[in-house]
Amino acid sequence: MELEKEIQQPRFRSEYQKLVLNIMFTANWLQLKQIQMLKPYGISPQQYNVLRILRGQHPKAATVSLLTERMLDKSSNASRLVEKLRVKKLVEREECPEDRRAVNVAITDSGLALLKTLDPIVEELEKSFLATDEAQVRQFNTLLDNMRDA
Repeated sequence: MELEKEIQQPRFRSEYQKLVLNIMFTANWLQLKQIQMLKPYGISPQQYNVLRILRGQHPKAATVSLLTERMLDKSSNASRLVEKLRVKKLVEREECPEDRRAVNVAITDSGLALLKTLDPIVEELEKSFLATDEAQVRQFNTLLDNMRDA
Protein backbone atom coordinates (compact mmCIF):
# COMPACT_ATOMS: atom_id res chain seq x y z
CA MET A 1 0.00 0.00 0.00
CA GLU A 2 1.23 3.49 -0.80
CA LEU A 3 2.62 5.57 2.06
CA GLU A 4 0.04 8.30 1.42
CA LYS A 5 -2.75 5.86 2.24
CA GLU A 6 -0.92 4.20 5.13
CA ILE A 7 -0.35 7.44 7.03
CA GLN A 8 -3.30 9.34 5.52
CA GLN A 9 -1.17 12.18 4.19
CA PRO A 10 -2.10 13.14 0.62
CA ARG A 11 0.95 15.32 -0.10
CA PHE A 12 4.54 15.68 0.96
CA ARG A 13 6.76 18.74 0.93
CA SER A 14 9.10 16.89 -1.45
CA GLU A 15 10.02 13.42 -2.65
CA TYR A 16 12.93 13.60 -0.17
CA GLN A 17 10.53 14.13 2.73
CA LYS A 18 8.44 11.21 1.48
CA LEU A 19 11.59 9.06 1.26
CA VAL A 20 12.57 9.81 4.86
CA LEU A 21 9.05 9.09 6.12
CA ASN A 22 8.78 6.00 3.94
CA ILE A 23 12.04 4.55 5.29
CA MET A 24 11.01 5.30 8.89
CA PHE A 25 7.53 3.82 8.36
CA THR A 26 8.92 0.71 6.68
CA ALA A 27 11.60 0.22 9.36
CA ASN A 28 8.90 0.38 12.05
CA TRP A 29 6.72 -2.02 10.06
CA LEU A 30 9.61 -4.49 9.80
CA GLN A 31 10.44 -4.13 13.48
CA LEU A 32 6.82 -4.86 14.45
CA LYS A 33 6.84 -7.95 12.24
CA GLN A 34 10.09 -9.10 13.87
CA ILE A 35 8.71 -8.50 17.39
CA GLN A 36 5.63 -10.56 16.55
CA MET A 37 7.78 -13.31 15.03
CA LEU A 38 10.11 -13.55 18.06
CA LYS A 39 7.52 -13.10 20.83
CA PRO A 40 6.54 -16.80 21.03
CA TYR A 41 10.23 -17.60 21.65
CA GLY A 42 10.60 -15.11 24.49
CA ILE A 43 13.30 -12.94 22.93
CA SER A 44 13.44 -9.39 21.62
CA PRO A 45 14.84 -8.30 18.25
CA GLN A 46 17.90 -6.92 20.07
CA GLN A 47 18.47 -10.25 21.86
CA TYR A 48 18.05 -12.05 18.53
CA ASN A 49 20.68 -9.73 17.04
CA VAL A 50 23.14 -10.61 19.84
CA LEU A 51 22.54 -14.33 19.29
CA ARG A 52 23.01 -13.91 15.54
CA ILE A 53 26.34 -12.13 16.08
CA LEU A 54 27.50 -14.81 18.54
CA ARG A 55 26.58 -17.57 16.09
CA GLY A 56 28.79 -15.86 13.53
CA GLN A 57 31.66 -15.88 16.04
CA HIS A 58 31.06 -19.48 17.16
CA PRO A 59 32.99 -21.41 18.41
CA LYS A 60 34.96 -18.35 19.54
CA ALA A 61 33.57 -16.06 22.21
CA ALA A 62 32.99 -12.34 21.68
CA THR A 63 33.54 -9.42 23.99
CA VAL A 64 30.64 -7.21 24.97
CA SER A 65 32.36 -4.33 23.15
CA LEU A 66 32.46 -6.37 19.93
CA LEU A 67 28.73 -7.05 20.30
CA THR A 68 28.09 -3.34 20.79
CA GLU A 69 30.08 -2.49 17.64
CA ARG A 70 28.22 -5.01 15.51
CA MET A 71 24.68 -4.54 16.80
CA LEU A 72 22.06 -3.09 14.47
CA ASP A 73 20.49 -1.02 17.27
CA LYS A 74 23.37 1.07 18.59
CA SER A 75 21.24 2.41 21.44
CA SER A 76 20.84 -1.06 22.99
CA ASN A 77 22.66 -1.92 26.22
CA ALA A 78 24.63 -5.00 25.19
CA SER A 79 25.57 -5.92 28.78
CA ARG A 80 21.92 -5.94 29.82
CA LEU A 81 20.94 -7.99 26.76
CA VAL A 82 23.70 -10.51 27.45
CA GLU A 83 22.53 -10.88 31.06
CA LYS A 84 18.94 -11.55 29.94
CA LEU A 85 20.19 -14.16 27.47
CA ARG A 86 22.41 -15.71 30.17
CA VAL A 87 19.42 -16.11 32.48
CA LYS A 88 17.63 -17.90 29.62
CA LYS A 89 20.73 -20.14 29.23
CA LEU A 90 21.21 -19.01 25.62
CA VAL A 91 24.67 -17.54 26.25
CA GLU A 92 27.51 -17.97 28.75
CA ARG A 93 29.67 -15.17 30.18
CA GLU A 94 33.15 -15.44 31.58
CA GLU A 95 35.90 -13.02 32.54
CA CYS A 96 38.51 -12.52 29.86
CA PRO A 97 41.78 -14.02 31.16
CA GLU A 98 43.85 -11.35 29.38
CA ASP A 99 41.79 -8.39 30.66
CA ARG A 100 39.72 -8.83 33.82
CA ARG A 101 37.62 -5.79 32.91
CA ALA A 102 36.45 -7.46 29.70
CA VAL A 103 33.80 -10.15 29.53
CA ASN A 104 33.73 -12.94 26.94
CA VAL A 105 30.33 -14.10 25.76
CA ALA A 106 29.66 -17.35 23.92
CA ILE A 107 26.46 -18.80 22.52
CA THR A 108 25.32 -22.06 24.13
CA ASP A 109 23.97 -25.14 22.39
CA SER A 110 20.50 -23.97 23.45
CA GLY A 111 21.14 -20.61 21.79
CA LEU A 112 22.29 -22.32 18.58
CA ALA A 113 19.23 -24.58 18.65
CA LEU A 114 16.92 -21.58 19.06
CA LEU A 115 18.51 -19.83 16.08
CA LYS A 116 18.17 -23.01 14.01
CA THR A 117 14.45 -23.02 14.87
CA LEU A 118 14.16 -19.32 14.00
CA ASP A 119 16.02 -19.48 10.68
CA PRO A 120 13.02 -20.61 8.57
CA ILE A 121 10.76 -18.12 10.36
CA VAL A 122 13.18 -15.28 9.59
CA GLU A 123 13.30 -16.44 5.97
CA GLU A 124 9.51 -16.05 5.85
CA LEU A 125 9.91 -12.40 6.87
CA GLU A 126 12.49 -11.94 4.10
CA LYS A 127 9.89 -13.24 1.64
CA SER A 128 8.04 -9.96 2.21
CA PHE A 129 10.44 -8.60 -0.40
CA LEU A 130 9.95 -11.26 -3.08
CA ALA A 131 7.76 -8.89 -5.10
CA THR A 132 11.01 -7.04 -5.84
CA ASP A 133 13.51 -8.75 -8.13
CA GLU A 134 17.07 -9.37 -6.95
CA ALA A 135 18.60 -6.66 -9.18
CA GLN A 136 16.25 -4.08 -7.65
CA VAL A 137 17.06 -5.32 -4.16
CA ARG A 138 20.80 -4.95 -4.89
CA GLN A 139 20.19 -1.43 -6.19
CA PHE A 140 18.09 -0.56 -3.15
CA ASN A 141 20.82 -1.84 -0.83
CA THR A 142 23.36 0.31 -2.69
CA LEU A 143 21.13 3.37 -2.43
CA LEU A 144 20.68 2.88 1.33
CA ASP A 145 24.43 2.36 1.80
CA ASN A 146 25.12 5.53 -0.19
CA MET A 147 22.59 7.50 1.85
CA ARG A 148 24.37 6.57 5.10
CA ASP A 149 27.74 7.53 3.59
CA ALA A 150 26.53 11.00 2.59
